[in-house]
Amino acid sequence: MAGNLGLITSIANRLLEATATTATQASEQVLAQLVDHFDLRYAFLRYSDHDKRTSVLAAEWPPRPDVADPDPFAVLPFASSHPVLALCENGKDLVTVHHDFDDGASPCPLVQRGPGGAPAVAAAPLIAGAMTVGVLGFVKGRSRKWKSGAINTLETTASLFAQFQARISAEQRLRHLVEHDDLTGLRNRRSLLAYLSDRLAVQRPGPVALLYIDLDHLKAINDSFGHTAGDWFIRDFADRLRDCAGSQSMVARLGGDEFVVVPDEPMSAHAAASLADRMCRTLHGRLVIESQTVTRTVSVGVAAGTPGRDDGGDLLRRADEAVLASKRAGGDRFTMASANSLKQRFRSDIERHLQGDIDHDSLLLHYLPEVDLWTGAIVATEALVRWRHPDRGVLLPDSFIGVAESMDLAAELDRWVLRTACEEFGTWRSRGLGQGTSLRVNVSPLQLTTPGFIGMVAETIADFDMADGSLCLEVTERAVVHDIDNTTRTLGQLKDIGVQTSIDDFGSGRAVLSHLQTLPVDALKIDPRFVRELGTNANDLAVVRAIIGLAEAFDLQLIAEGVETPAAALELMRHGCRRAQGYLISRPVTGDVMASLLSSRGLPMPFLANSKALTTEMT
Repeated sequence: MAGNLGLITSIANRLLEATATTATQASEQVLAQLVDHFDLRYAFLRYSDHDKRTSVLAAEWPPRPDVADPDPFAVLPFASSHPVLALCENGKDLVTVHHDFDDGASPCPLVQRGPGGAPAVAAAPLIAGAMTVGVLGFVKGRSRKWKSGAINTLETTASLFAQFQARISAEQRLRHLVEHDDLTGLRNRRSLLAYLSDRLAVQRPGPVALLYIDLDHLKAINDSFGHTAGDWFIRDFADRLRDCAGSQSMVARLGGDEFVVVPDEPMSAHAAASLADRMCRTLHGRLVIESQTVTRTVSVGVAAGTPGRDDGGDLLRRADEAVLASKRAGGDRFTMASANSLKQRFRSDIERHLQGDIDHDSLLLHYLPEVDLWTGAIVATEALVRWRHPDRGVLLPDSFIGVAESMDLAAELDRWVLRTACEEFGTWRSRGLGQGTSLRVNVSPLQLTTPGFIGMVAETIADFDMADGSLCLEVTERAVVHDIDNTTRTLGQLKDIGVQTSIDDFGSGRAVLSHLQTLPVDALKIDPRFVRELGTNANDLAVVRAIIGLAEAFDLQLIAEGVETPAAALELMRHGCRRAQGYLISRPVTGDVMASLLSSRGLPMPFLANSKALTTEMT
């Protein structure tokens, strides 16, 4: 029995470490362990497709030699004389059968009659909730009896596979929801911005070309033929655009009649202009809608960005300005973005004032409270850096962080923010304020791989008495996936010195779902873009619910960012997310105001006054 317990532990660990990418390999390794341990002739794992009423082979061991293409045993109907396949549909109990299989209903030729006679099959259903989602089977010769150890292991492993399939399916559904447009199946704005963030990172090859494509006259089609026809028109255009752009390019729908194409290879502005001209001619066409001929034309705006200097939002805005110029000129044409845009002039001004150094006297911190939605108690505060620009006033980080990173000033800026925030937080605690709360500080992606980073953090928490786990460093999904091995090592070292870590903007399109089991992080912060419209946007609710489920599965703390409406707050509470921050609760405040809030021990939650139904539901 002890050997079987060790086997089950090994199987559980192997499945926990597996990802959607390695699911088949991990499943085969588990089956190989089972075959070897119990001296089986064959083991198989099949999942159920209830929509098509078929059983789909997921893994088998040993592999069959000379498998035909297509494999005749890969997909089999439930309607079969074989009891294992019948079990696959709705059965809930383990069965053992002896079967000749000469009737051709075998789930695999390897389980046909051998030297020992007709084989014995033990099969356990995979149960998820009330549904049978698959079957796990052991096969051996008829002359041998099934022992209780093998049967118990089979049932336990089937349960582990059911959990494994549910987790992988949830990860895949969440990834798809996060990254794709519902109507066309193209990538969405979140996915596009994440892609651009990677393509425009420091030291990536460039230029990066972007074509912003707007369907001309879609409103007229909707008005004349209705939105159903308009949706068909958009789907048809999306298919044609995908074919025109090529399989290697990023193709996204931003919403309505707006699409974006980003070629996968570096492309100069001149080459991008040639591509835009070709796409305008290729996408021009005539379609018949309800017996009427409609001409399809597009307006295109073209912009090219430089990695390390431009960001995705800037590139999109410049291309958007260009596409508007195309539409003002009558459409069915392309326009190049101006090289001297307002954003570029602003960036040049920031670079000039930084002048290769950061003036610490010009920096200041504001703090964003994080509360327990049920009580209003402040559970953490996030430090947010601001810069007093000599001409433009107080600037938010989006205005200057990217410039600082491109000028190799990120490390100096991060060090100032961390030490200043810890010093101020330590001062509050010395006055008896903020006991039991955490300080959250953002870390730039470049910092995680900077030599001496861990030493700098250790020195800071020692200087300001923060080694009690009250400091939490926040890293974005982009930072995590940029170099997963080094990031994992750095996060582990932070945990070793008593520092918590969280993944910021979780779900932003840089999904690290497959690494959650092994990443040494303590918390997830839901991307505010999924939170702002909760209560009115069903797609966002589906994503948030999936993230809540993942946090619970991996025992991670969960915080919602961007809570701006009572509807969003109540929806979060209804689905089990207690911690939140956002303008509904409080805007970022100065250090003095934050100290006062900590002194009051909490913030009012006025939206709870009208939530009697929720309170009754939760209690």
